[in-house]
Amino acid sequence: MPDAAPAFGAPIDLHTHSSASDGTETPYDVIRSASEAGLGTIALTDHDTTAGWASAAQAAHDFDLTFIPGMELSTRLEHTSIHVLAYLIDPANPALLAETETIRDARLARAERIVDRIGRDYDLTWQDVLAQTTEGATVGRPHIADALVAKGLAENRSQAFQGILHWRAGYFQPHYAPTPLAGVELVVAAGGVPVLAHPGTGGRERVVPEARLRKLVDAGLFGLEIEHRQNTPDGKERLYELAAKFGLVVTGSSDYHGEGKPNRLGENRTSPEVLERIITRATGTPPVYGSRTSGSAPAGGEPARTL
Repeated sequence: MPDAAPAFGAPIDLHTHSSASDGTETPYDVIRSASEAGLGTIALTDHDTTAGWASAAQAAHDFDLTFIPGMELSTRLEHTSIHVLAYLIDPANPALLAETETIRDARLARAERIVDRIGRDYDLTWQDVLAQTTEGATVGRPHIADALVAKGLAENRSQAFQGILHWRAGYFQPHYAPTPLAGVELVVAAGGVPVLAHPGTGGRERVVPEARLRKLVDAGLFGLEIEHRQNTPDGKERLYELAAKFGLVVTGSSDYHGEGKPNRLGENRTSPEVLERIITRATGTPPVYGSRTSGSAPAGGEPARTL
């Protein structure tokens, strides 16, 4: 007897952001946009927060999509930022909650330090940045970029990051984040499925070394986000080699931020077979299925944080 067809629909995009972190659309409107783009399944993966889950779950029912609750966990290895996509985690896991709160607090303090440094040379204040955020948002450099645009100091986010916010400009400040190994362990302990986000942006020579990747796989790393617009061609080539060697799934995603970045919903996609494996692996929280599919379940999430 053939296996039952999965309850979720295609196309599938497993990496998006809302105004709960650094996107420009509310969680509800991200799902609405996904419906308008013709997607069948969408993950919301805001930075270090699950605050948008409940609204996105409601939208999934309203627009008859499958919603995959997720998060993009910040990690750091020496001076390199490495993000871990965390799918179907338990949003109430105490260890993960504590770590993400620490990360968000550090991100907020870092943003204030950056603005203070920029403000010595340009007409920019912390209030200008707060004006670009919504209540509970994970404040970070994208909001500073939006403030620079609003003040006429950059044409758009991309130009802001290529100019004033580039590390060579002298305003960059580091912030706390756990190591990638600790991040993967946290996600697995919370019943989630960890996938490295866009790990080929620096080209083949800067892809995670094989020995280090082996440790992540041993800790529970499940996949690599290879089909992403920022991964270079030679970086993707190396990542496919590593995925084959370690038996990792391959995902493709948009990294949609609304109007904040040029990325478009569904421009890269994940196969139904891979999503089925992710769902089967997870024990933290179930997907939220649209009204015409079975297995519907509510998604929780931490309360929004007040700035």
